[in-house]
Amino acid sequence: MFKYAKSLPYPLSIKKKDLKMAKYIITQLGGYAGELGASLRYFSQKFNMPDDMGRSLLNDISTEEIGHAEMIASMVHMLTKDATLDELKAAGLESMYTEHGKGIFPTDSNGVPFSALTFASTGDVFADLSEDMAAEQKARAAYERLINLASDPDVINPLLFLRQREIVHFNRFKELYDHYRKTCK
Repeated sequence: MFKYAKSLPYPLSIKKKDLKMAKYIITQLGGYAGELGASLRYFSQKFNMPDDMGRSLLNDISTEEIGHAEMIASMVHMLTKDATLDELKAAGLESMYTEHGKGIFPTDSNGVPFSALTFASTGDVFADLSEDMAAEQKARAAYERLINLASDPDVINPLLFLRQREIVHFNRFKELYDHYRKTCK
């Protein structure tokens, strides 16, 4: 069903270490509005869509979100590559280091681990699509804040790409929601 293309959806070439930015960006992997939750949310909800159109859209976006999760994890890795223990401590990452070394682990920017409790699959098409639209808006807002915090174009440009994909996903979910409002009773 899935075919893995061995390239990221957007090329990354982060050259400068920035541990504080890595600490902020990790929230888009494991935070409440992150890519991992989005992927699992849409994957779970697709089974209750009333037709192939809805199932296909949620599956497609779920799969794309996994690619975004890989981008975020790659960015965090690049931003922390070759960091010393003193640099990790100075960035407030000593708790993360204690638990995971320099491994990538899905958390929010405060170190709270990812939880599937951050999303729902209600079995109600309209409730689920409304949640999906809200999730995309929350992710868009988070990306805008990360862009505001960043100063390196090698970080900003991928964040701009990811922000734009949130807008596209919102629009696709809105179109599906509107379609079902007209066709489902």
